[in-house]
Amino acid sequence: MRPFLLRLALIVLAMIAAPSFVLAQTDEIQVYDGGLAAKGKFNLTWHHNFTPSGLAAPAFPGALVADKSFNGVTEWAYGVTNWFEGGLYLPLYSIGKDQGAEIDGAKLRALFAVPNADDRRFFYGVNFEFSLNAEHWDENRFTSEVRPIIGWHLHPVDIIFNPILDTSYDGVKNLDFAPATRIAYNFPRMWAVALEEYDDFGPLHDLLPRTDQSHQLYGVVDHTTKYGDFEFGMGFGLTDASDKFTLKLIWSRDLN
Repeated sequence: MRPFLLRLALIVLAMIAAPSFVLAQTDEIQVYDGGLAAKGKFNLTWHHNFTPSGLAAPAFPGALVADKSFNGVTEWAYGVTNWFEGGLYLPLYSIGKDQGAEIDGAKLRALFAVPNADDRRFFYGVNFEFSLNAEHWDENRFTSEVRPIIGWHLHPVDIIFNPILDTSYDGVKNLDFAPATRIAYNFPRMWAVALEEYDDFGPLHDLLPRTDQSHQLYGVVDHTTKYGDFEFGMGFGLTDASDKFTLKLIWSRDLN
C-alpha cells in the first residue's frame, strides 16, 4: 500500500499548493465512510437538502440565499478498482425563494480508500472533488475539496472523521477547514441512528471568531432496503453564522 499512499500525498500537495474561500451553499451533507462501489458497478446517490429556517443574507453579492432554499444533486459513481471510485455530480440544482430554479454547476470526484473498508475495524481513505461553479453558487468559478477519511467500526458503534480542506486555488494559507464527524449506532435489520456535526472554522492561517464560524449538529436515521439505502437527517445551527434548521434526505443504490 505504500506506493498508493505516496501517490495520494503527491496529489494533495499538487492541489493545495496552487494559487479566501467563502462557503455559500452545499449540495451534499454527508460524512464519507470509505465505502466504494464494487468494481464494475454503477451507483447513483441522490441528495436532497431543504432549509426551512436559514441565513437570510447572501454570502456574497448575487449569491443564493439559504433561507427557504432547496438544493439537490444526482451523484453518479463507478467502481474502477477495489480501492478507487470515480464520480460525477450532475446536475447540481437549487430552488431559492427569490431566485427560482437554478443550475449550480458540476463536480468530478475521485475517491481512494483502503479495500473492503466496510469490513475493517480501522479504515482510511481520501476524496478529491473538482468543482465548476455557477456565479450564484460560489464567488469562485473553480474550487476543490480534499477530504481525508479516518474511522473505526467498533460494532455496533461507528466513529468517522472527515477533516475537510476546501481550496479556491489561492494558496496553502487560504485553505478552509470544514470538518465533518459522525458517531453512529447500528441496530439489527439494517437500521442505524447517528449524530453528525458539520463545521466551518474558516482559513487555516486565520480561523474565524467563534461567532462567525458555522456549526451544525444533525440527528440522522439510516435504513437499508431492497429499494436502496435511505438517510434522513435534521440539522440544527449552533451559532449565529449557521442555518437554524435544515432537512436532508439521501437515497442511494447500485444500478447494475
